[in-house]
This record gives sequence, structure tokens and C-alpha cells, in this order.
Amino acid sequence: MVRGLVAGLWRNGRCGIQVLTQPFKVLATETITARAIEADIYSAIPTEKVDGTCCYVTTYKGQPYLWARLDRKPNKQAEKKFKQFLYSLEDCKEFVWNIEEDFKPVPDTWIPAKDIEFCNGNPLPDENGHMPGWVPVEKNSKQYCWHSSVVNYEAEIALVLKHHADPGLLEISPVPLSEILEQTLELIGTNINANPYGLGSKKQPVHLLVPHGAFEIKNPPALKQNDILSWFEGCSEGKVEGIVWHCNDGCLIKLHRHHLGLCWPLAETYLNSQPVVISFNRAKYDCDFEPKSLFHHFSNLDGQRFDRLQDIKFNA
Repeated sequence: MVRGLVAGLWRNGRCGIQVLTQPFKVLATETITARAIEADIYSAIPTEKVDGTCCYVTTYKGQPYLWARLDRKPNKQAEKKFKQFLYSLEDCKEFVWNIEEDFKPVPDTWIPAKDIEFCNGNPLPDENGHMPGWVPVEKNSKQYCWHSSVVNYEAEIALVLKHHADPGLLEISPVPLSEILEQTLELIGTNINANPYGLGSKKQPVHLLVPHGAFEIKNPPALKQNDILSWFEGCSEGKVEGIVWHCNDGCLIKLHRHHLGLCWPLAETYLNSQPVVISFNRAKYDCDFEPKSLFHHFSNLDGQRFDRLQDIKFNA
């Protein structure tokens, strides 16, 4: 069933059709929404949509911390009512939530996402019935062990994948958490979203953080459906999960391959086929990295270059 065309580029606003992701098929049309035009998408910076799990860096316990995405979701009874409302096709009416009773509990450390709306001091759910938010990733966390593997709070650094100064080359390096404070990033790797980039292995998992907007698309398609389809299907740079347009007003317009009926993941992606160099000068850090940690393994690869990101392997 298709109800509304809600890919980020072609999307009904919050005051129009409300959408719960799972019950409906999301597709794109040839018409760009008024919201995208209002945000001046034609002047926006197109970037690769990276397939991972969203993270956030902000202060906790007096120092920069990595936070994991945790949406506060409706309990079963409230979710059932919300689904019934969506299927009723009563688009002119607003669904009324009971904030105190309709949602599952979250840890005391949970904080709402910055762009969430509030009413009478309470965070409001989005059009999917979720309250986006964050929880801090503690050292050696079991629940968020893969998140924890890419940060070292003693050295206050994170393992980040970004562009190298040389064109066409990626770089993995430790970045001070203070430099990415108040930024959102994507955690990718072996145990995230079925590992679409083919990183690491079960025996030697590899995980990395990618700042949102880090990979600008150099030769983007025109903002026409057929041009975008051809770009996704016909060029190496189009072998990505999707496109995120970063608008001047801070608005993010997102388009996923699925919105155009295209498959993801792919056997070969643009990201995992690019060369990468490891830049990790261990002498800069006044601490000992645990022998099994990613920081220890990557520091042993300092200066090494791999033909493809997915070719990274640690020394035995």
C-alpha cells in the first residue's frame, strides 16, 4: 500500500499526512515538495547517505562523550491505536498522544534530539510516533559494545573515517572528541546493519565513525527523477545507499535508493572500493591501548595504505 510519497526529497510535511514507516511503502514521485524548494535544495550540498547507525557527541560527566541513538517508542497499546489511526485515512485530524502513558520508559540518562518539538515541557513524537533521542555510551558497554569500540575516553579520541588531503583517498585516524563536539556521525562496520561495506570479519570486527556530510558528491545528478535513477544505476559514484542534501537553512533532504525502487545493499559500493590510508601516530597519546582494541590494531597499521576500504586487515 502506498500512502503519501515521503522520501525526503518528495515528502509531505508534519501537518499533512502522518506516516508510520512499516505499514506503508515509501516511494518518490517526479514532484519536488514545497519544503525542499523552500529550503533551496537547488543550492544545497549533496552528500553520500552512509548506511550505519546514528551517533552524537556531546558532554557527559564533564567531558565529550559518544551517545547512541535511542528512540522513545509507543507501548503496544498506544502503537495499536496509532496504526488504526493511520489506516483510517483521517488525514485532516491530528493524532493525540498521552505523553505520560503512551510511551515505553527510557534510561534516566536519555536526552531528546535537538530538533524535537516540545509542548508544555514535554518532548513530542515525530510523524512516525517516535521521540528521537540519545543515551551515553559508557566504557566497556555490553549493549553498545560496537559504539564503545570506536572511542577511548582516557585519550578522549574517536576512530574516524574521512577524506584524506589527497583527492580520491580516504583516511582513518584518531580524532579528538572535542573536535567533533555537538556533531552527529554514522557508526559503520562489521556488526552494523549487516555490514553493507564489507568491513572486517567476525574474528576481527572493524567499526568506524563517519561524520554526517563528510562525503560530498562531486558529480551529482540533476534534480529530476530520471536523472537520479540513471545516476544511481549507471556510475560508480552512484553506488551509495542514498543522497542527503545539506541546505543552507540547516534542513536535511534525504533520498534512499529504496524510494526509487532500487536495491540496497550492493555487492560493490562506492565507499568500500576507495583506497584508504591509516594515520595513527601512537606516540601522541599518553596512554596504553588495550591489546585487543581497535586503537591498538590501527596504531600498528600507521602509514599503511590499502587499495580498498574493505581490504583492511589487522596484523596477526
